[in-house]
Amino acid sequence: MKFHNVGTHDAGIFSTGAGRAALPGGGAVPVMDEAGIASGGAFLASELEKRDPLIRKPLTSFTYPRDIVIQTGGGWAEYVSAMSVGYGITGGAGEGAVHAGGANGVPIVQASLDKGLYKTHVWAAALRVMWVDMQRANYIGRSLDQLLSDGIRMAYDKHMDENVYMGFTAYGTTGLLNNPDALETTVAASGTGSSTKWENKKPAQILADINAALTAAWAAAEYDESAMPNHILIPYEQYTHLINTMVTDLAGESIMDYVVKNNVAAKNGGSLFIGATRWCKGAGTDGTDRMAVYVNHERYIKLDELVPLSRAMTGPNVANFCYDTAYSANISQVQLMYPNTLLYFDGI
Repeated sequence: MKFHNVGTHDAGIFSTGAGRAALPGGGAVPVMDEAGIASGGAFLASELEKRDPLIRKPLTSFTYPRDIVIQTGGGWAEYVSAMSVGYGITGGAGEGAVHAGGANGVPIVQASLDKGLYKTHVWAAALRVMWVDMQRANYIGRSLDQLLSDGIRMAYDKHMDENVYMGFTAYGTTGLLNNPDALETTVAASGTGSSTKWENKKPAQILADINAALTAAWAAAEYDESAMPNHILIPYEQYTHLINTMVTDLAGESIMDYVVKNNVAAKNGGSLFIGATRWCKGAGTDGTDRMAVYVNHERYIKLDELVPLSRAMTGPNVANFCYDTAYSANISQVQLMYPNTLLYFDGI
């Protein structure tokens, strides 16, 4: 069989060095070797790669938008203030307010106004894109600026998560899970080995713990209907236990379903959210796991994002041959308006 040459080979890709097998009619067999790669074969190899377009970002989580009301706006203020009022009446609101003919006076209602101040802080970070890297990125269809902007957003969300749940000790702020004004106690023991942990308790005992917590917070608010707690935070381990464990071996109902249907809030026309967050793990006294019970409403507890995360400025940096972009935000600490409505129950 006779072979015919149907084209020529690019010497920039293939090398025909001495000692190679001969082609019919003369000439060496073109092969891929070091010289060929240096001359452009590497480009061919990269073209034969299957490139995955997905960029895998770090694994992380944040839950703060779910667990607190965030109000936006206010500018670059240094403090957030909130007004409160207390009332008093001469002789008390009971028998002291009873009136009769011939009385020479009536009880006087008085008001006491108070203003609370809450700290704010400025969050700032910058990203840098080298000019040469920016030009190279144009060839691959990816935006370095967008990749770094996603990193800025992730850093901001992580900061907000810690600000909401724990605050920052260095700046004298606290969060949802370590406020010194909140009532702190330990859940009741199971009666079997005196364990307080939910993993050692029966479903009815877990429901009793939750109802006791709800009732205690409600009682601290003088049973105000609007102050019925509607939000509970627990660690992920206890959350999973509530979902995975059935009430009985014969029932197709988990402890979570059982608790959500039979808690004090639900029976009084309200609703109860039970959510998990990693910050509850070890947040209690002596490193125990903590359950937080509160009213998730702006009247009772909130946070201000006075200036949301924004791209403040971008400018060329000739000295470092790059573009620098600054991001900033102005954020308040967690504002607890009614300290008696936030309760901690440790040992779960």
